[in-house]
Amino acid sequence: MTSGAEASREGWSRRRFIGALGGTAAVVAVPAPAAAPADPESSRTTTSEPSAAKAPAHRKGKDSGPRPLYLGTYTSVDGGGKGIGLATYDASTGQITGAGTLTGVADPSYLTVHPDGRTLYAVDEQTAGAVTAVRLADRKVLGARSTGGAGPCHLSVHPTGRWLLSANYTSGSVAVHPIDSSGALGERTALVKHSSPQPGPGQDGPHAHQFVTAPDGGHVLAVDLGTDTVYTYRLDTTKGTLAEVSQAHTRAGAGPRSLTFHPGGRYAYLANEVDDTIAVCAYEPATGALSIGAPQSSGSTGNATNYPAQILVTSNGAYAYLANRGDNTLARYAVEADGARLRLLDTVPVNGDFPRQIAFSPDGTLLFTANQRSSTVSVFHVAAGTGQLTLAGAPFASPVAVCALPL
Repeated sequence: MTSGAEASREGWSRRRFIGALGGTAAVVAVPAPAAAPADPESSRTTTSEPSAAKAPAHRKGKDSGPRPLYLGTYTSVDGGGKGIGLATYDASTGQITGAGTLTGVADPSYLTVHPDGRTLYAVDEQTAGAVTAVRLADRKVLGARSTGGAGPCHLSVHPTGRWLLSANYTSGSVAVHPIDSSGALGERTALVKHSSPQPGPGQDGPHAHQFVTAPDGGHVLAVDLGTDTVYTYRLDTTKGTLAEVSQAHTRAGAGPRSLTFHPGGRYAYLANEVDDTIAVCAYEPATGALSIGAPQSSGSTGNATNYPAQILVTSNGAYAYLANRGDNTLARYAVEADGARLRLLDTVPVNGDFPRQIAFSPDGTLLFTANQRSSTVSVFHVAAGTGQLTLAGAPFASPVAVCALPL
């Protein structure tokens, strides 16, 4: 097996290496045209098969017809995809139907959508990192912009819809791009590299893993696995610049990966990838200061090395869910004391291998897991009263599935 050091020399990020530890992912047949160009700044072309997923928008409540689902992958690994996977899902049953591939985006390992539902954004997780905008009405690639770093792995849109936030994992930096009225991206307005504190135990440098907006809208938070730190910045929503206002530190070697806020805005939940824990964090909206609480169990059994991935909370703030890679489960927590406490309730198998990312359907009744090593997407029904998860059916085959975005 290739060592971590050898993987690094070969240009693989730690993110890809961990995902590949279980062996080469199965090659899954998905309708797709030619592979995407290797250079994220090169000209793009898009091709797709006919699909019912047209011009989606965020909507609450059940839809009787099929809803659009977009799937992220790696295009530069064995068994990977050819671009952004296109599919639909039934909002009642959770059944997924494939609908082709949108080519022209290299290594689109994470996806998000503009608040108006008209534009999709993807990272190009390559050495020359970039972010790409896609108009969903006709699936036209609107262009790509350099993130100023290597291995971008996460992106999000500021609630105003005017700024795209991205995290460069390999470089340990975060970037901001303006979004114009068409949804296209402008030249980068900010790039900040995490230079302090020093990397945590076993880390070779900073590794920014997530960049999100706090509920107050004025602060944006960057989770860095390499420095065991969550950085808070004030975003100038006129200029798109960043000013650091505080740092919150986990215990050494925790390796924070994913942060999600309770809807009340005063608490957040942090998944720590390296030491297999989660933590409740207190948040002060006026200053942007985050205080990280004591580590808690991820719910993993200890039968396999486990790497917590993404943590989410329901829109009503009643339950939280954690994806456990290695243990291959979803942990369910009761949210108590107005968000100040998490209590582990149970875990359920994901019916797949290595759940890299999870996402709710817009109405919150379905939970999707992208299972990297098994190249599948699993869907669960979320019970309204109890938050219990019930598998919706057989997993959907998707090459090296690392992101599922239901709209």
